[in-house]
Amino acid sequence: MNSKTDEKMGLAPYDSADYLYDEQDFTAYLQAVMAEDSEDPAYLARALVVVARARSMSQLARDTGLTREGVRKALAPGGNPSYATVAKVAKALGFRLTLAPVGEVLGKSQDITP
Repeated sequence: MNSKTDEKMGLAPYDSADYLYDEQDFTAYLQAVMAEDSEDPAYLARALVVVARARSMSQLARDTGLTREGVRKALAPGGNPSYATVAKVAKALGFRLTLAPVGEVLGKSQDITP
């Protein structure tokens, strides 16, 4: 379906941020994203934006020292954020980026708990 059809039917666009309520949800969501596609930095950047929207984009901007618009643009599709920006955003959200050997089971040694 397209947005015009959705609008005619009275459907709101789906936003994962609407279903993330607490630290446990944020952690589970980011772990699922990393399990799905940990090789695409843009995928992780989009997931961080979802968590930021579920929390507070304004607070994230203050915590990173970036403007709200700067965070949004850096992490937007096609934004191509640097590793430093992604790491800074993750840290401001209470997470750290870690590496694990390929094939490790999520949850055993790949821990992204805040």
